[in-house]
Formats: sequence, C-alpha cells, structure tokens
Amino acid sequence: MKEEVNKWIGKAKSDLKHAKSSLRNGEFDWAQVASQQAAEKALKAVCLHKGIGLIKVHDLTILGRKLNAPNDVLENCGLLNPFYTASRYPDVQERTNKKLEEIAAKDAIKAAEKVIRWCKEQIKI
Repeated sequence: MKEEVNKWIGKAKSDLKHAKSSLRNGEFDWAQVASQQAAEKALKAVCLHKGIGLIKVHDLTILGRKLNAPNDVLENCGLLNPFYTASRYPDVQERTNKKLEEIAAKDAIKAAEKVIRWCKEQIKI
C-alpha cells in the first residue's frame, strides 16, 4: 500500500509542478486544472494511506470531509472544485479577462499547496 500512496503523492507533486510551469507560461487555465488535480491526487493518497481505499470522485470537498480535514483545508478544496470543469469549457474562458484568469491561477496554486501540505502531514512525508 505504501508504494501506491507514494505514487499518488508523486503525481500530486508533478501536477503542482505543471501548474506552476503553466502559470509562468501564461496558460492560466492549465494552471488551474493542474492545481485541482494535484490536490485531488494528494487527497486520494491520504484515503489510501488511511485504508479508506480509492474514492472515484472529483469533488475535493467530499474527499476532504471523508478524511475529516480541518476547515481551512476544506475551504481550499472548495476553492479548487470549480476548476475541474470551468477551465475545460472555452465559453467560460471567453467571459473572463486574462488578468482575472491569472489571479485565479495563482489562487489555485496556493490552495493546492495548502491541501498537499496537509496531506503530506497525514502521511508523515
């Protein structure tokens, strides 16, 4: 089980790295998606670590609640949830401006970092 947990945390770290790279490249939608994915994979690693098993859901708040995450982590999960779908639809992106997208990408990365930090503490990495 430890190997599988490490794989999920490794993917979370990789996704966070891609989020930061996308931000630097001005690909704000990808930064948002990668941030959400990073947090999701970290939360799933904790589920595996705690013996809950792999929960096949993309709602980070559900995952966080299943893990009894503290309110600040749940708030960051809630911030990240919309990025799973919103950044996939061009018509949503067309209604926002580039500066707002950049701010959202930065917020998403910060939120993912906080969620991942908490997840690592749960796994003791």
